[in-house]
Amino acid sequence: MTYLDANAAEPLRPAARDAVLAALDEVGNPSSVHGPGRAARRLLETARERLAILFGARPADLVFVSGGTEADALALHAFGTGRRLIIGATEHDAVRAAAPEATILPVDRSGQADLERLAALLAAGPPALVALMFANNETGVLHPIAAAADLCRRFGAFLHIDAVAAAGRVPIDFARLGATSLALSSHKLGGPAGAGALLLAPQAARQFRPLIEGGGQERGRRGGTPPVAALAGFAAAAASAAADPPTLAALRDEAERAAVAAGAIVCGRRAPRLANTTSLALPSVKAETQVIALDLAGVAVSAGAACSSGKVAESHVLVAMGLGPLAGQTIRVSLPWNAAAADVEHFVSAYTNMASRLLRPAA
Repeated sequence: MTYLDANAAEPLRPAARDAVLAALDEVGNPSSVHGPGRAARRLLETARERLAILFGARPADLVFVSGGTEADALALHAFGTGRRLIIGATEHDAVRAAAPEATILPVDRSGQADLERLAALLAAGPPALVALMFANNETGVLHPIAAAADLCRRFGAFLHIDAVAAAGRVPIDFARLGATSLALSSHKLGGPAGAGALLLAPQAARQFRPLIEGGGQERGRRGGTPPVAALAGFAAAAASAAADPPTLAALRDEAERAAVAAGAIVCGRRAPRLANTTSLALPSVKAETQVIALDLAGVAVSAGAACSSGKVAESHVLVAMGLGPLAGQTIRVSLPWNAAAADVEHFVSAYTNMASRLLRPAA
């Protein structure tokens, strides 16, 4: 099987595997004061420091959580009280579910946030909390996040950035962005599932409200015993991702050229995108049909986000981009960190054969 669904979950990186296995030998609870507990605490704080350095945050302002969904929900809970909520039209369902009554910030046909509209929304009312993803998980489109952060500062708004799809694929300096909070997830950059982090701006940390109360873990900001081994693997994966060679863009472009030649349309092609991601629409062919056909040919891709309990449905991301029927006729191809030319060759062969068969006029 050729695995091209990295935006759902990256393959586990060797450095992450080694870190997890080593940490599993520690039996202590990091909240315990005895020797085994202190050893577990050292592993936990080492992971915190490594991640903070990699993403431009202070270790004291990094809160460990279970993943991106919890990080998003925690940020909106912590900073949304008493503020208007504004979220991007193409946000992940974790944000949409946490802010069901939010004002929607539209995107253009390339999938980028409309900053003129954002400025108008921010100027029109009381202070807001804006939630905007760094990169879209379905199309790979990068939002003008630095410009959005500047607007939020100008109007006294908080900004939460969902960086789950972007982390490990583009450089992120949280302090330089000047946002209020930023979400990360381990398994989206080659670490184990079940681990994530929420980065907090120093001034925002003082206004923080926990979502999960508990025994005082994470400086009282998130209760529950932390999964030390998973978090050690998370930090190791992030460090490994930072050293990846820049080879995926060329492989992605090769896959796109062949798909377009076979009849596909690349969604968001004119916008800056993640190097590993392409969103391919095959007009008149249902996304589910494409996913199944490629799976039978030994190629694993997805249709939109992978968080819908195995369902294949029309993409709200592509609907927001104004792509009409193509929203239900598009697959996502996302190359993993270890993708090779042979993987793209397999995809090109399978996709070309599939398109030729499914687009063939009826006799």
